[in-house]
Amino acid sequence: AMKIIIRNNGPIRVEGAPEELIIEDAQGKTYGLAGRSVISLCRCGLSENKPFCDGAHGRGGFQSVCEARELPPPAPKP
Repeated sequence: AMKIIIRNNGPIRVEGAPEELIIEDAQGKTYGLAGRSVISLCRCGLSENKPFCDGAHGRGGFQSVCEARELPPPAPKP
């Protein structure tokens, strides 16, 4: 199963079997992940390697703590 972890003051970490990790750009082209089973996605907007994290959040002082919670049910579609 795929697992997504929101790191405090850091990136979004995605873990899963390599065949589960598929990331596409806005045009539908797939990023080559070279068989990785763990990737980190930039959440601060400072990475020079977007959408991937390069550690810039630490140098830029990015702060964001997100605690898990229940989302409300989705609104019914008209």
